[in-house]
Amino acid sequence: MVEESKATDSRNWRLGVDLGGTKIEAALLDSGGEMAWRERVVTPAGDYAAILQAIRGLCRGAEARAGCELPVGIGTPGALSPQSGLLRNSNTVCMNGRPLLQDLQRVLERPVRIANDANCFALSEAVDGAGADERVVFGVIIGTGTGGGLVIDRQVLNGRHAIGGEWGHNPMPWRRDFDIVRPCYCGKQGCIETFLSGPGFAANARAQGVEVPDARQIVARAVAGDRRCIEQLDHYHDQLARALAHVINLLDPDVIVLGGGMSNIASLYDELPGRLGEYVFSDFVETPVRPPRHGDSSGVRGAAWLW
Repeated sequence: MVEESKATDSRNWRLGVDLGGTKIEAALLDSGGEMAWRERVVTPAGDYAAILQAIRGLCRGAEARAGCELPVGIGTPGALSPQSGLLRNSNTVCMNGRPLLQDLQRVLERPVRIANDANCFALSEAVDGAGADERVVFGVIIGTGTGGGLVIDRQVLNGRHAIGGEWGHNPMPWRRDFDIVRPCYCGKQGCIETFLSGPGFAANARAQGVEVPDARQIVARAVAGDRRCIEQLDHYHDQLARALAHVINLLDPDVIVLGGGMSNIASLYDELPGRLGEYVFSDFVETPVRPPRHGDSSGVRGAAWLW
């Protein structure tokens, strides 16, 4: 568990919760957008009731810091279906098919707003992050899963079906010999997520005979000079460039901001600018690809900005 706090005189609070596959984080923002308090706990994966109680505990901690009850914004994998109101498309699969909004309002006894975690990330970076000076911001999550969110003029574009920005469940374009097609949890095969997520990256490497426990080890060994891991990282650079080229061809955003654990790979920001031109339908490509200004707390900040 990580806990941080600092004094503030503001009484205008925003409370956000980022419900991730490995951790749940809550944060209080003051009226200036500064983080005044935050706390993280491990996600009780596979236990829906325990997830609800973990969120309740975090909100109680936030209220103790603020001295008042607050509405809460929550970023979550997947999205609420506009038709049924049930959560769907979450890679934390125990939440799929659940009335998450109603359950949280019942458990927390307060108003709740829910948005996709990638939308929250994109909103945070568009409001006061790496895309603050741009009109059209595409935010990418490449971590446990792969997602995206689109913000235009600081407003999230959810779309008619609440799937705006869900590029991770399109097929990997312009496939190469080293692209290993595997099933995705969504029921399809060859989704971008199966290549670009941390678990997908590691699984693809293992399928090509590189024995590694996780993506972090591939990167570390590549930096240390391991030839086969350097090759795997090069494949990843190319796969990410192809996937983002589709986004640029469709949306032509002013900036792309990368988030999630894989966004910490420093070589991405050196490699992508030179590779995008091979795939984007334009005679030049100058779309900036930036790391997040708010790091791995950008999602929880965006959830707080829902109010």
